Amino acid sequence: MAKKLGRSTYLFEKRPVILSSAAVGGEKERNGPLGKGFDFLDIDDTFGEKSWEQAENRMQQLAMKTALQKAHVKRNDLDLIFAGDLLNQCTGSSYGLKELGVPYLGLYGACSTMAEGLLMAGVYIDAGLAGKAAVSASSHFCSAERQYRFPLEYGSQRPPTSQWTATASAAVILGKKEDLPLDETVWVELVHASAGIIQDPLIRDANNMGAAMAPAAAALFMRYFRESSTAPQDYDRIFTGDLGQIGSELLYSLLARQNIRIGDRHNDCGLLLFDREHQDVHAGGSGAGCCGSVLSAYILPELRAGRLSNVLFLATGALFSPTMVQQGLSIPGIAHLVHLRRCERKEENGC
Repeated sequence: MAKKLGRSTYLFEKRPVILSSAAVGGEKERNGPLGKGFDFLDIDDTFGEKSWEQAENRMQQLAMKTALQKAHVKRNDLDLIFAGDLLNQCTGSSYGLKELGVPYLGLYGACSTMAEGLLMAGVYIDAGLAGKAAVSASSHFCSAERQYRFPLEYGSQRPPTSQWTATASAAVILGKKEDLPLDETVWVELVHASAGIIQDPLIRDANNMGAAMAPAAAALFMRYFRESSTAPQDYDRIFTGDLGQIGSELLYSLLARQNIRIGDRHNDCGLLLFDREHQDVHAGGSGAGCCGSVLSAYILPELRAGRLSNVLFLATGALFSPTMVQQGLSIPGIAHLVHLRRCERKEENGC
């Protein structure tokens, strides 16, 4: 089973593997740089439903169904689903996945949900408590804006620090190495995972999520490198999600104080999903579906193609509610991390 390194970093002994993944997106995602990597893209963000919330339910269904089909896994073969979104009571997940009839653990890590789910699924599989598990996360621009900020009809001007909530959902199916088809020569495995500690930088601006989340990312990176005895140069790419432009710059500054520099190998999912110059997303993308869909549409394909081989995937979340912000409280941040590695059967690299 997983070996604990330090406070909350885990080294997986049995190396859970990613059997498949799928990404579903809306119109803005279709027109973004990663549009071709999505499995399904809707033309008007409704997904054939009557409300934005029901559209998000449908997105989760589509992503999970597609991931299961790609892995040739039946729903009854799943031991657990870890899923979450941005809505109250995680209704995008619970309503979207209730028909599957699979044991369900709802998660709320805001934009960090996909990394949190991968961590938990990995621990369950490595400990022998699950054979196959699924992770799902979603967000919808319109449902999120209705809940967190202002009615869309109000037309309030968005400040430069704001980020655009992705209309996207992603699902990942995990299992054991022996679940891979015999003719599968390349796969992606989980090596490490690390759970974050809540950080509160006393940000009270609900339109500046990057600044609220960056300290949590910096704190986790510092602890992970120390506990895993690794350094940024040990990885070909380090992905965060979703700090956007403001949060990424702040992250570099915070890490530089500890002589840690990741700028030459860092990408943020919020900056990869959209074209900031042409799509008017201000500081970048965000939302629980943002880093999940970038993982499925870009990061995992890059690993399988051999253009990447060893990456860190750290997702951040802002843990706030409109009620608490209206009461004058600050916005805490959280981050979770997984280390993903490409393996080939022909290689003698310990995979």
